[in-house]
Amino acid sequence: MHTRRKFIRSSIAAGSCLALSPSCGLLKHDSKRGRPPNLLFVFPDQMRGQAMGFLGEEPVITPNLDRFASRSVVFTHAVSNYPVCSPYRGMLMTGKYPQSSGVLANCNSDGTQHGYELGERDRCWSDVLKDRGYSLGYIGKWHLDSPHKPYVNTGNNSDKFAWNEWCPPNRRHGFDYWHAYGTYDNHFEPQYWTSNSARNERVVVKQWSPEHEADTAISYIRNEEGKYRDPKKPFALVVANNPPHMPYRMVPEKYLAIYGDKTAEELITRDNINLEENTKGAKLARKQIANYFAMITGVDDQFGRILRALKDQGLEKDTIVVFTSDHGNCLGCHDQVSKNVHYEESMRVPFMIRWPGKIASRQDDLLLSTPDIYPTLLDLMGFKGDIPADVEGSSRASILLTGSGERPASQLYMWVPYGKPAWGRRGVRNHRWTMMISKEEGSGPEYVLHDNVNDPFQLENVAEENPDVTSRLERELAHLLKKTNDPWLDS
Repeated sequence: MHTRRKFIRSSIAAGSCLALSPSCGLLKHDSKRGRPPNLLFVFPDQMRGQAMGFLGEEPVITPNLDRFASRSVVFTHAVSNYPVCSPYRGMLMTGKYPQSSGVLANCNSDGTQHGYELGERDRCWSDVLKDRGYSLGYIGKWHLDSPHKPYVNTGNNSDKFAWNEWCPPNRRHGFDYWHAYGTYDNHFEPQYWTSNSARNERVVVKQWSPEHEADTAISYIRNEEGKYRDPKKPFALVVANNPPHMPYRMVPEKYLAIYGDKTAEELITRDNINLEENTKGAKLARKQIANYFAMITGVDDQFGRILRALKDQGLEKDTIVVFTSDHGNCLGCHDQVSKNVHYEESMRVPFMIRWPGKIASRQDDLLLSTPDIYPTLLDLMGFKGDIPADVEGSSRASILLTGSGERPASQLYMWVPYGKPAWGRRGVRNHRWTMMISKEEGSGPEYVLHDNVNDPFQLENVAEENPDVTSRLERELAHLLKKTNDPWLDS
C-alpha cells in the first residue's frame, strides 16, 4: 500500500503553495461598477474530494483545477451532509437540512409517494438574486422534481418506475434561462428541456454532456446580441454536469487515452480497497477506476474552457466562481458501490471558491457543510440582509475574506430510508473523528467510530475502545438534530 502512495506523490505535480493573506473586511459590492458580482457555480455529480491532482492523494489529472486552486480558497474538509443527489440539491437551494427542506431522499417515483421534492414556495438563494435584479441561468442536472404520471418517455423511466421529470417554469426559482433535465444518465446522448419547451418537448443532443454544457455555458457568458441574458444585469449561472456519475464507460476516448497504459494497481491508491483479496469492491475499482478518472479529467477540461471564456469576456475579476460536487464516490472503497454512506470518499467533496482581488488564495480546513453555501454566497455578494431567517446554514463569508470567524466543531451526516424519517443513519464528523449510528426497526442501534487521523482510510471501527469519545459525539449529534426536530432522536 505504501508503494502505491509513493507512486502518487511522484506522479502528480503538487499545486502551488497556498498561503493565507488576510483581506480587509466583508465586501458589499464593487462600488466603482455600482453593481454586485456575477456568480458562476459549477458542480459535477459524484466527484469525490480526494480526486484532484494538486492534493496529491490520487493520480488523477486535473490541470485546470490545479491552476484554479492556486487562485482560490480550497476548503479541504467540505462535505455533503447527506451524500445523495436530490438531498444535497435540496440543501444547496434552500440552505436547510433535509428534514426541513423536505427532500429526504432522491426524487424518483418512490419519493413522489412521500412528497420528496423542492417546494415551489421555498425561498431559494436564486429567488433572492432574482429579486435583486440578476439574470439567472441553469444548465445540466436539476433532480429536484418528483416524477408524476403519465411519466415522461425517457430511457430511465418506465411504466412502473421513473426518475426523470420536467421542471415547469413556476418551479424554477428565478432561473429564467433553462437548459436542464431532472436526471438522465446517457452521457453521450443527453436530453434537455429548454426555457420555453413543454413537458413533451425535449432537445436530444449527440455530444458528451459536459462538453455540450460547457458550449452552452460559454454561449451564455458571451451573450452575443443579448440572446441569453440581459447584459445590463449581473448574472448567476449554474452548470451541473452529470459525469463523473456512472455509467463510467461513457467517457470520450481522448480522456481515457491520457492515462495511457497505467494499470489498475497504479491508479488505485486507497488502502481501503482490498486488491490482495480481490473483493467485490476491488473488482469494481479495477474495472472502472481509469474510466472514473478519465471522466474527471474531461470535466476538468470543460471547466477550463468555461473559465477561459469568462476571462476572454473581461468578466473574470467581476465573477465569483465556485467548483464543488453534490457528493463523493466510494467506487469500491470499503466494498461500497458509490455514495450514501459516512465514509470519507462518500462525504468529502471538492470546494473551491475564487474571487480575484477579493479572496486570498489558500487552503483552509473549515468544516463546511452544504447548507452553509447559501448564506455564505449571499453574504459574500452583499446580500446578508436578504438571507431568510429559516435558513439553517451559517455564513462563512468572514472566513473567506479574512481567515477568521466562527468555525463549527463538527458536521452532520445523515441517510433516511424512503418514507421512514425517524430511522436510518445519523452521525457527526470533525477533524479527528467520524461517528455514525444506524437505527433500524426491530433492532438496537449500531455504532461506528473512525479515527480519521490515525486511520485515514477508516479501516477500523474503534467505538468500543473509545466509549468516552462515542458518548461525547453522540451528545453533539443530539444537539445538531434537535435544531431540525429530527424524529430519529426519539426512535
